[in-house]
Amino acid sequence: MKTAKFIIISLSILIIVASGYVAVQPNWYDIKRSRVIKAPAELLFNQVNDYKNWKNWSPWVEKEPELQITYPEKTSGVGGSYSWVGKDGAGNMKTLAASSFDSISQEMQFEDFPPSNVYWKFENIDQGTKVTWGMKANQVPFLLKFFAVINGGMDNMIGPDYERGLEKLDSLTVESMKKFKITINGITEYGGGFYLYKTTNATNDNISTTMAQQYASIGTFMAKNNIAMNGIPLTVYQDMNMDEGTVIMSNGIPVSEKITITDNSGVLSGYIPKTKVLKTTLKGNYTYLSKAWAQSMKYLSENNLEQSDIKPFEIYTNDPGNFPNPANWVTEIYIPLADN
Repeated sequence: MKTAKFIIISLSILIIVASGYVAVQPNWYDIKRSRVIKAPAELLFNQVNDYKNWKNWSPWVEKEPELQITYPEKTSGVGGSYSWVGKDGAGNMKTLAASSFDSISQEMQFEDFPPSNVYWKFENIDQGTKVTWGMKANQVPFLLKFFAVINGGMDNMIGPDYERGLEKLDSLTVESMKKFKITINGITEYGGGFYLYKTTNATNDNISTTMAQQYASIGTFMAKNNIAMNGIPLTVYQDMNMDEGTVIMSNGIPVSEKITITDNSGVLSGYIPKTKVLKTTLKGNYTYLSKAWAQSMKYLSENNLEQSDIKPFEIYTNDPGNFPNPANWVTEIYIPLADN
């Protein structure tokens, strides 16, 4: 009897001590994790801004695939929300504020617990985008403190899930940027036209940067001389060495008529005549253009098609500035053909 009484008293003291320890835990928390992802901030922002995307990289869906998720009509931007029911209960989240490609503020409500503020930050850095995902609150109920204590603290309880979520977001986003498709459209006719251009050489490693510099220089010349653009940018290849990955290229911007140039800007006026061509379309990053050209050349050989004296060229049908995912960039390749 004395032993039982001793055990009861000991347990009571233990409970009181433990409760006191839990009660004095901080009434606030601010837990965050960051990861540098080699992707544009706009692309990452768009992934997070729409709750319908979350199931693809959510660490909680990975842990509990049977999680029941409900989406309302609006799931992205301010006012967007979603809710869920799982083995640990029900919850919901809504977006309170969003600054395009920079930050997002959300409120998470989990059953009977007070709401928490979930926040995201997207910072452009040399290596890509530094993504920070965090959660904070200024009110922590006793039960949540208790769960935190038995799990090694709030940071240890939540932080690993945020780390895993950022890891999955990284993998998903980077993989989506690698997608590409090459289509041999076949023989067609190119209508021809004038263009202003600058010629330089480049390698596979610096061709994108070099093109951007060339187009910027031509654009400055056109603005200075009040010359209107009459089409989308193109590149004429004066020489192409696929084995060595080097080119001599003329980067051009179409104009409506022949332009006489008298200054030393380095900008020249060119013309592509109306001609029969083999057309190929690449949907994807410009880094895959060498593959598209290789397939085009293979098609020429297999179908006994002969190139004409007109230099081959490519046209960039959409502006990468409007398409953050390189997988959506579209380039048309034209190889002029000789009349047989």
